[in-house]
Amino acid sequence: MMTNNNGVAPRHSPRKLKLATVSLAGCFGCHMSFLDIDERLLQLLELVEFDRSPLTDIKTVGRCDIGLIEGGLCNTENVQVLREFRAHCKTLVAVGACAITGGLPAQRNNLDLGLVLASVYGSRPGMSAGSAIPNDPELPLILNKVHPIHEVVHVDYFLPGCPPSADAFWHFLNDLMAGRTPQLGHGLMRYD
Repeated sequence: MMTNNNGVAPRHSPRKLKLATVSLAGCFGCHMSFLDIDERLLQLLELVEFDRSPLTDIKTVGRCDIGLIEGGLCNTENVQVLREFRAHCKTLVAVGACAITGGLPAQRNNLDLGLVLASVYGSRPGMSAGSAIPNDPELPLILNKVHPIHEVVHVDYFLPGCPPSADAFWHFLNDLMAGRTPQLGHGLMRYD
């Protein structure tokens, strides 16, 4: 056994939790609000190790304790990313209105998708002659409707807001990391 200069075995820190984030069909506002925890981010880094996240620029997700996911599902790539993310995250948190209800992107659900695409890509003033709806195998297929993520995978927790405030993120994550069921009071929920 290793000892320090005083002959005492060093205390082992508890294992850092692995945290990952991903954004699907949305505005990225939830991630921006998460970053608004400002200097508390340094305190968070004492407790977690980031996996896939804009902070790490890692594009794939490894095994994680907590996964924060914002945005709804508007195309097949979103569904694929969501399923892979769920498979790798012990606890999955739907963050914000788009992940929870489909949010603003779901406003197109009341419209005929074919007519919208034809209008946007084919008949708008200023479009080049012969313009057409993009049809390239590199582009993910658009879903007929935008869906919240709980319609495709199991979600463990919901962090509401549009976007949730930095304080809501902070309190939510602290409760979750401490093993408590996250509780948000009225003052921590907002819809801007």
